[in-house]
Amino acid sequence: MNNSPRLSSSQKAVIWVVLLLMFVVGIWYLLGRTPPAAEPMMRRGWGGQTSSVRVVPVEMGGLDVQVRSIGTVTPLNTVIVRSRVGGVLNRIAFTEGAEVGKGDLLAEIDPAPYRAQLEQAQGQLQQNQAQLANAEVDLNLYQGLYAEDSIARQQLDSQAALVRELKGANKSQQAQVDDARLQLSWTHIEAPIAGRLGLRRVDAGNLIAANDSDGLVTITQTQPIAVLFTVSEVEVPALLKAFNGGEPLRVEALNRNEQTVIATGKLVTLDNQIDTTTGTLRVKAEFENLENELFPNQFVNVRLRLNSIDDVLTVPADAVQHGSQGSYVYVVEDSKAYIRPVTTGIVDSDRVAITDGLQPGDRVVLEGLDRLRDGREVIVEGDAPVVKAERPKTDAQGQRAAGMREGGSREGGSREGGSREGAPMRDGASATPRNN
Repeated sequence: MNNSPRLSSSQKAVIWVVLLLMFVVGIWYLLGRTPPAAEPMMRRGWGGQTSSVRVVPVEMGGLDVQVRSIGTVTPLNTVIVRSRVGGVLNRIAFTEGAEVGKGDLLAEIDPAPYRAQLEQAQGQLQQNQAQLANAEVDLNLYQGLYAEDSIARQQLDSQAALVRELKGANKSQQAQVDDARLQLSWTHIEAPIAGRLGLRRVDAGNLIAANDSDGLVTITQTQPIAVLFTVSEVEVPALLKAFNGGEPLRVEALNRNEQTVIATGKLVTLDNQIDTTTGTLRVKAEFENLENELFPNQFVNVRLRLNSIDDVLTVPADAVQHGSQGSYVYVVEDSKAYIRPVTTGIVDSDRVAITDGLQPGDRVVLEGLDRLRDGREVIVEGDAPVVKAERPKTDAQGQRAAGMREGGSREGGSREGGSREGAPMRDGASATPRNN
């Protein structure tokens, strides 16, 4: 039987009231410990009075009109080396992975059976040639006798027909000799193209069949080599205009992070139709590849230069913002940041052309954009020391990269430095300067 005492409703209410009072007192105690020196710093850094920014000037210069895509390295030629005749594989004469030239010996098949067939055909040809020579002598004799009216015309015509028959037989036999000689030559397997060898697929001593599907080895032509990539149908008109201009179009193959140019080549051909499934046009570029920088079936980033535009206003692409009303930038004038609508043009790497809205020498904000509003006072980095609280960073997509938990830890740092009122505080919210 359970004899434990039960709490009454009034007792439970008292306990809850006590707990609530303890919670309120704790919150009041924690908030009351915030030093007065931290409050103005928070208002200045977060409250919107001033913000620290980095600016760059609007520059006049040139930009390249480029097409970017992802391409696949493709050999100009790929050959599976197969034997044209069957027999025992006597010798492998190549090294796997080596470079070979056209006509280099790769393997040898036992030539004895094919040499015997050649000698047999040559012997039969000699017999036919002897018969033809004898028939031609008889024909000359019959022609003289017929002129003397010693033999009938029918006998002369029969001998002439025999000579023609033996000449035809000789041609047929000569073809058999040539075929036997060709079969014998095929016992020496040579490289049909120059290129790089793959791994061998059969070992010496095996009996192989003619035109075996697996073949002996694969040769890929790597010098020169091609890169296949696609261009959006929106960019096709500009591509056609540049391609038909007469000057070769430069194509660059870059590594995965698009920081290093692996090789430079030229555009050689375009496909004859746009793929309706993807809305793209397939194009091919050719690279000398003298140092074997590109490898077959390798994926590369492709940059195709169509033309260049001179004397155009440019700003870093990161300075341009996009909103519901279009593109805009923040321009710093009289220590304040103002929104300036702009019209953008072509984009080249990390810079974008501005066709309307800016003038040369205007200073646009590059870093610190997340803290700005139209007309807000700013302090340009390098002009004066900045005293402000830390603020969470934002990522490249404009979303918060750190939660309020991180911001809370920074407030604690402000409290620790509250005794040094008026001292410059390191601006941890500024992003690392970009290389423009």
